[in-house]
Amino acid sequence: MTAVLQVLALVGFPGLVLFAARHVRLLAWVGPVVVCYGFGILLGNLPGWSPDVKLSLTVSEAAVPLAIPLLLFSTDVPRWSRLARPTLVSFALACVSAMVGAAGVGWLLKDGSDEWWKMSGMLVGVYTGGTANMNAVGLALRVREETLILLNTADIVVGAVYLLFLVTVAQRVALVFLRPFPNPSGWVDGGEASETAGPLAPLARGMALALGLAAGLVGVSVGASWLALGGLEPPVVLLLLTSLSLGASFVPAVRRLPGSYALGDYALLVFCVAVGTLADASRLRDTGAFVFLFCAGVVLASVVLHFALAALFRIDADTALITSTATIFGPPFIGPVARALGNRELVVSGLTTGLMGYAVGTYLGLAVAWWLRP
Repeated sequence: MTAVLQVLALVGFPGLVLFAARHVRLLAWVGPVVVCYGFGILLGNLPGWSPDVKLSLTVSEAAVPLAIPLLLFSTDVPRWSRLARPTLVSFALACVSAMVGAAGVGWLLKDGSDEWWKMSGMLVGVYTGGTANMNAVGLALRVREETLILLNTADIVVGAVYLLFLVTVAQRVALVFLRPFPNPSGWVDGGEASETAGPLAPLARGMALALGLAAGLVGVSVGASWLALGGLEPPVVLLLLTSLSLGASFVPAVRRLPGSYALGDYALLVFCVAVGTLADASRLRDTGAFVFLFCAGVVLASVVLHFALAALFRIDADTALITSTATIFGPPFIGPVARALGNRELVVSGLTTGLMGYAVGTYLGLAVAWWLRP
């Protein structure tokens, strides 16, 4: 019964938020992403009740692959191509910032652990690519199991804080010293509100077709990963899924499917609630103070340096924020942050650079570790 209630909360709450956001001005101002993420955190830390972590992970892992094609079906690829250059520059700056930040913090805190140089390399891996890259670097460097567990835990805690910053005030802070994004496509006005207006029958048919096509592309991507690699490899699945979804967007009938974008938006909010439940405050007690300080220092140094370089290279605020999300969190978090920024044009940019991060993260992490090795 508890599992049923948890699923109802994860899947049902976003619908209530979207409905309420149309009628409550304060809720619309705060933003559905923040509300859903906050509700998830509250749900995950209720006294006397602990959510099923595996269930939340399953829901979050199902929501992202479905959201990606639903959001990308309506993409205007020729229009997006004009964003390629500043996006790639900002991604490169984010990678350089992570490498410099991890190396600098590691050098300053090297007396705290004999594995400081390995920790620096692992954090470069995760903050240019993802958790898989961090663990790959750790395995390659033969890091102690205790260090691996503590660093993963610290990354979750610090990441939750930075994600909360990204979906709340980050855009307003960045606009103080970075220029605004030129002519953004608004999220709500361009997607959810206009898509769900009109007769119900065509809307329901369009949503059903979009959902069926999205599920089919997910199945093809997963199947190709199993056939080619003998298992489920998330970076490969996401790469195939993004490519197939963008290919489908060139078909006019697919690009005009009513309700596709709104469904993708809904899936993102389900993901936000599910991820929020995983932000267990008790994990903070389990993280060693030195490891937590090390991880927080690398994130802070990397982000500050990235935005300083973005200002120097005249990168706009939204592009800097989405590439920061891509490197620190990876593709699954692109949609929620793009929605919080109110800019749907950033989805493709974020997914592309997030996948690039998966490709280079392990190499960059090992390079920094070997350079710092005593």
